[in-house]
Formats: sequence, C-alpha cells, structure tokens
Amino acid sequence: MEEKVKILIVDDHAIVRQGIRALLDAQDGLEVIGEAENGRDAVKKTHDLAPDVVIMDIAMPILNGLEATRQIKRLRPGVKVLALTMYNEENYIFQILKSGASGYLTKECSAGELIAAIRSVNVGSPYFSPAISRKIMDSYLRDDGEKNAGREPDKLTNREKEALQLIAEGYTNSEIGGFMKISVKTVETHRAHIMNKLDLHDVAGLIKYAIRKGIVMLDDTR
Repeated sequence: MEEKVKILIVDDHAIVRQGIRALLDAQDGLEVIGEAENGRDAVKKTHDLAPDVVIMDIAMPILNGLEATRQIKRLRPGVKVLALTMYNEENYIFQILKSGASGYLTKECSAGELIAAIRSVNVGSPYFSPAISRKIMDSYLRDDGEKNAGREPDKLTNREKEALQLIAEGYTNSEIGGFMKISVKTVETHRAHIMNKLDLHDVAGLIKYAIRKGIVMLDDTR
C-alpha cells in the first residue's frame, strides 16, 4: 500500500486551515497530520510531527512564513515547503525561495492546482502557478536583482529579523525574550544593534522598515 504524504498546514486563519484540511482529507494518498497558527508553532510542529510537506502562509504574527521556512529547512532539510499566500509580489517570492521553499501558489489557485503542487514538491519537483512563473522569468530577463528584497544584501542577522518582527508587532522585551528563549538583556542588545545598523531611532521607524522589507506583512483580512 502506497505511503501517504504527511502534510502540516500553517496559516493564522482557522477557517483557512479548516478549508484546506477538509479538501486534502478527501484526497487519496494525502494525510493532514497537524495545523499551526504562526511560524513559531510551525517550526515546533515540524520538529515534533516530521511532515513531508508544509503548506506555509507568509503573513503571520510572532514569526512570519519567510523566517519559519528558513528555520524548518535548517531543522529538517528533507521537508518540502509550499508557500500558499495572498501575496504575489516579487519581494515575497524571492525571499521565501531563498529561505528554501519548493513551490509558491497564491490563494486564488484552484483546489486541483493545490493538490498537484503538493504531489509535485513531495517528489522533489518545484511547482509555481503560471502567474508566479511569469514573474520569476520576467525578473530573470530583467536582471535587476537589486530591486528584489530577497537578493539584496541583508543588513540584519536572522535572529535580529526575528526580534524586529516581534518589536514591530508590539511585544515587550520580556515577551520577546520568552518567544526567542533569550534574556531580556539580550533582547535589549538585539534592539540596539538593529537601530544602529538601520540608523533608526524609534519604534515607528522600525515598523516602517519591517513592513517595507516584508518582515512584517500588512494583512487586510485580520
């Protein structure tokens, strides 16, 4: 008997997770083994459940899908990540591919396309919706990589990006320390380094930078 593809669904909207789960549970050869409502929860459940494919949203609180994908690929390199998001901007496409995703779909895709994408990435074949493929090709032909945030030199370390997202979302130093499992003093050090590197001097400036770089995403559905 063919072994089922084990799937973890990651999205901060419960109704979206439930809808995807209902769709996939009705398919032969696919099995949803868990759900996560933010990127940090996704990393933990990937470690605990060892899925074959993670369906990953990008705009999520606490830890976004871009950084969650990077951590998942470092933790379990064999896991395939399929981005499923409302965003189709090159900025996000290149960032999550750089993080290790194997495919990218927008939430406008059909049920059949999502199922095809899951089966494709599971066997090691990247999958992109036609619109996303065109954007990737256009960017390649334009050869203007510096305009793509995913190709720009990073000013911040990955841990500083984690801290910046939590700062921009309004968490206290103590709460950030709890999420990142570091001391409040280390959080304060991260905050100082971020401000110095970016030459910013207030939280408003940090929030604007985080949004512009895709570290925090605006989600009108919240």
